[in-house]
Amino acid sequence: MSDTHIWHLAGPPRGMMVFLLLLSLELKVHLIPVSAAKNGVSSKSRKRILPDPATEPPVTDPVYEALLYCNIPSVAERSMEGHAPHHFKLVSVHVFIRHGDRYPLYVIPKTKRPEIDCTLVANRKPYHPKLEAFVSHMSKGSGASFESPLNSLPLYPNHPLCEMGELTQTGVVQHLQNGQLLRDIYLKKHKLLPTDWSADQLYLETTGKSRTLQSGLALLYGFLPDFDWKKIYFRHQPSALFCSGSCYCPVRNQYLEKEQRRQYLLRLKNSQLEKTYGEMAKIVDVPTKQLRAANPIDSMLCHFCHNVSFPCTKNGCVDMEHFKVIKTHQIEDEKERREKKLYLGYSLLGAHPILNQTISRMQRATEGRKEELFALYSAHDVTLSPVLSALGLSEARFPRFAARLIFELWQDREKPSEHSVRILYNGVDVTFHTSFCQDHHKHSPKPMCPLENLVRFVKRDMFVALGGSSTNYYDACHREGF
Repeated sequence: MSDTHIWHLAGPPRGMMVFLLLLSLELKVHLIPVSAAKNGVSSKSRKRILPDPATEPPVTDPVYEALLYCNIPSVAERSMEGHAPHHFKLVSVHVFIRHGDRYPLYVIPKTKRPEIDCTLVANRKPYHPKLEAFVSHMSKGSGASFESPLNSLPLYPNHPLCEMGELTQTGVVQHLQNGQLLRDIYLKKHKLLPTDWSADQLYLETTGKSRTLQSGLALLYGFLPDFDWKKIYFRHQPSALFCSGSCYCPVRNQYLEKEQRRQYLLRLKNSQLEKTYGEMAKIVDVPTKQLRAANPIDSMLCHFCHNVSFPCTKNGCVDMEHFKVIKTHQIEDEKERREKKLYLGYSLLGAHPILNQTISRMQRATEGRKEELFALYSAHDVTLSPVLSALGLSEARFPRFAARLIFELWQDREKPSEHSVRILYNGVDVTFHTSFCQDHHKHSPKPMCPLENLVRFVKRDMFVALGGSSTNYYDACHREGF
């Protein structure tokens, strides 16, 4: 479809529209006043919530939301990582990421796949100054020792026409940026790791997809440029929930079935959505059911994020109005999901194993242990989303490409036995929006959230929130009569 064709169907050409929206977003970001800090902590950090009313459109805008989801690399972002009163010392950092921008997992039936190049080249945007060095370093890593089956995966994307689900250059650049940002804060400013850091000071884990391993390596390269391959060991996690040996949980699966039923019923009620699917099915000449099963929004988001025209056939073109209807339904689905609480039940049980691992690692660090000071989980939207929900961050947006969720552990130098945590989502301090710390400042003058609040939440309050009498993960997963 030509740009002029899009203009007639849905307003200005996509390239111009994306440029104008990005310009609008950048202008709004630069217009936000920055409040003065008290004791090293922004006075607004406790009040700031996602979404931010200072930069939001007055009504839900599916195009605005889609742009945020694309997370197109642009100017360096401001972030709140590493902000603490001067008498606090950073002890450990635990990073959960979603992989970067990827090629679709699904194809719209009877249409040509979007032509996206997954090789990494310097003369294509988006670009990062470390891109060529990253490719060079990855090419030296063929003997890297990773847990099977990770050692059979390519270390960077390299197909001229992307394979399904493959990380793109955009995805690599997103995580090179993430890694460099974390390097500037945690290594240069806070000296989290010594210059002669050792392998046991890192904990690295990823699912068995090339896009998660490559995203983890890109972030790691931005964080520790030209790292010694002998010091890098990625563990393989078979489950997207990172539940390790605690994955069998019948009650969690029952919550998921009820949540999927809720999604299905909401879709049936949306007549505009069904009409849109019907129109698209006629364009590509397949039954509506087949079109819907191909999850067309996945492919359409790739077209949108890469500024590639939506597909056409002899029957017409998929267009921006179709995209807006499906994206709007996604937003409405997320809103109802928060209200119905079924997903919360799934999330509390789904996120418990990884949160339990995280507090165990933090507790070892409080005892003075120097292992696993920097933990990195390279994961998926279906990993981060339950963790966000379980923490009580109901207003947080669905994880965008290259989203990052970070847990920081701090020690009070004036009271060395006291430790605190901060939680940050895409650079925003959300600690005081979590269910375990949202009332902290009402009862305590301390500027940070005590570690024991998070420990109590994971060990006890997560089960209380589920109702019933369960006091541990096994009982909550197997309780009768749910």
